[in-house]
Amino acid sequence: MRLLPGDPFLGEKAVPDNIKEVLVAKYGLDKPVFNQFLIYIGNVLHGDFGSSMAYRNRTVNDIIGQAFPYSFDLGMRALIFAIIAGILLGVVAGVNHGKTWDTTAIVIAVIGVSVPSFIMGSVIQYFVALKLQQFFGIHLIPIGGWKNEWSKILPSFALGLSSLATIARLMRASMLDVVNQDYIKTARSKGLSQKVIIWRHAIRNAILPVVTVLGPLAAGILTGAFVVEKIFNIPGLGQYFIMSVQASDYTMISGLTLFYGAFLILANMLVDIAYGFIDPRIRLAKGKG
Repeated sequence: MRLLPGDPFLGEKAVPDNIKEVLVAKYGLDKPVFNQFLIYIGNVLHGDFGSSMAYRNRTVNDIIGQAFPYSFDLGMRALIFAIIAGILLGVVAGVNHGKTWDTTAIVIAVIGVSVPSFIMGSVIQYFVALKLQQFFGIHLIPIGGWKNEWSKILPSFALGLSSLATIARLMRASMLDVVNQDYIKTARSKGLSQKVIIWRHAIRNAILPVVTVLGPLAAGILTGAFVVEKIFNIPGLGQYFIMSVQASDYTMISGLTLFYGAFLILANMLVDIAYGFIDPRIRLAKGKG
């Protein structure tokens, strides 16, 4: 950001030179960059991300505390939708390999991976929330905002579709591998029903690759919500991140980047913990190590 042209005090909020000098000194921008870095790291270690340069008299901590609950709510809804629908779709596709359900799952996965969330959001707004409701004359689902449960459906779907596709593809491939294992054949030879074999034996082992990617997917959903929040007019962190880039708000950009980086580390750590509960063999292996 420092290499980009301009500074936080230019553009629409340009200030006179005498005031600019005061602001530069206030935010410590008159010091060498390396000294600024050391001061910033020291403040971060004390939990202080600094004051925003674009939003005067507001700290980055306050903005994160105000806006992150909206982003977290959206991200969790999208993630839950992606996990449930993706696993079910992958299981159905894996069990019905080469059939209509398998082809349907592949098509949905290709669309989800290929179409960016911001394009999907715009398409959904146009066809579902506008054209379809105009056709039936009923306006249940708002095009934008974050006011009630109805308004949260479309952005959650638009944001979660890409992760749904990823989970469905992994689950399908894993199911195809698991259903051909010897222990599944043994279960069939014992006379167990297909339903019991799938739900008690196959899914538990096939779901491990999905759990592996949940950490990065969770962080990706939250960081990828920036544009979706903008499209659906959701007051989350996305609007602040986009504005901070446009306004060269160094402290805001650094603070949000560190915040999301810490969230990614936490998500991966939770995935490692979940691994032990899903597959006891991993927990035992770690205990022996």
